[in-house]
Amino acid sequence: MSRVLVIDDNETMRSGMALLLERMGHDVTAASGGGEGLRQMKARPFDLVITDYKMVDMDGLEVLDAVRRDYADTDVVVITAYGTIDVAVEAMRKGAADFVVKADALYDVLRLRVEKVLKHRELRQSRDRLDEENQYLRDEIGVRFNFGEMVGRSKPMKTVYEMVEKVAETDSAVLVYGESGTGKELVARAIHRRSARREGPFVKVNCGSLPRELVQSELFGHEKGAFTGAIRQKKGKFELAEGGTIFLDEIGDLPLEAQVNILRVLQTKEYDRVGGEETLHADVRVIAATHRVLREMVAEGAFREDLFYRLEVIPIRLVPLRDRKADIPDLVEHFLHKKCEEMNRPMKRLTDRAMAAMASYTWPGNVRELENVVERTLVLADGNVVDVNDLPLDVEASRAEVSAEELEDSAIPLTRRLEDLERQLIEQALEQAGGVKTKAAEMLGIKTSAFYYKLDKYGLT
Repeated sequence: MSRVLVIDDNETMRSGMALLLERMGHDVTAASGGGEGLRQMKARPFDLVITDYKMVDMDGLEVLDAVRRDYADTDVVVITAYGTIDVAVEAMRKGAADFVVKADALYDVLRLRVEKVLKHRELRQSRDRLDEENQYLRDEIGVRFNFGEMVGRSKPMKTVYEMVEKVAETDSAVLVYGESGTGKELVARAIHRRSARREGPFVKVNCGSLPRELVQSELFGHEKGAFTGAIRQKKGKFELAEGGTIFLDEIGDLPLEAQVNILRVLQTKEYDRVGGEETLHADVRVIAATHRVLREMVAEGAFREDLFYRLEVIPIRLVPLRDRKADIPDLVEHFLHKKCEEMNRPMKRLTDRAMAAMASYTWPGNVRELENVVERTLVLADGNVVDVNDLPLDVEASRAEVSAEELEDSAIPLTRRLEDLERQLIEQALEQAGGVKTKAAEMLGIKTSAFYYKLDKYGLT
């Protein structure tokens, strides 16, 4: 039942429309003119206003303007007489939900138009409620489980969030430890975005990818003619990061001769371009990261001890994904939304069995591997529901459980054994199917897309 206000200064028309709407099951209020109708609206809210155009005190378009201005959520239907179609056009332009022309079949037409308008209103409100709920959920997830681009609500991640909040307020050097794919760069970016340097640049340097002979030039720049090929002056990464943050990823791969210049920057805030005579000042915050154990490298002479202590003013340690499995469902949902949006595909969901398989996998590549698996699954899986058979083999195989003792006693890891067994089954199915891949996939009980993926993985294409 909807609340409907009928405005018409003709008593017969007003009573007839009100009776029709009451028989349709609506809560109806009648008003003898525009002014009275607007006073009624101040007293109580209405879902729909039906107003005649030609009235003594104010016309229907004036009523429409007032309703659209003060009660934007209320729909308006304007009743027009013969020869006033231009009024109907103007009413629609001003935002009327519909118009009805007075004729012999007025009440039949009015019934249909009211049903249509209220149906559209119901659909619109349902959509708006869903949008609000989705936004609320996104906001809740953002507040409770996300930290910048990082996702997780586990205790280890909460510890990381707390550390990021604390160190962001300072300019102290930070050293982030973690296996490959755990999100060390995301931590560095989160610190930068929460710091006073957030408006400055964030410059990432992958120390492991720098050519050994060009490390100094890449980090600190060079002058024209400093060496063969130096045809112009070049700014280094530290100069490009001026006023912001420099992120030295895989700092453990940096050659010893370059480490001394990093130490100088941390100690004195100064550096020189290669071939330059002018000493430059570095207004830069340094955040470094490594997957190595730097203390062991120091003991082996592969990393400078003084630089180590300069970098590790504030250490932040990221645990591998296998040690924070409680975060896997949130991460899967996060990447599903992200990848579906990037690929312009409808949203998919994982069955409980598929999510359990994802959660039981060891994830040697950590969060980066999980993101890749989600993307691969979206490409290969048919339909909008992802089951265990749609997952890549290395994840699907993790459904089998084995104790630590069994693994220690086994000469071949369990995953390798499962892979060998699956390869044999695929080969047998292909042989029995006469090489017809769709038939072999059907025999194995898996989807054709997943079967082709497995063929490619085992080199059976």
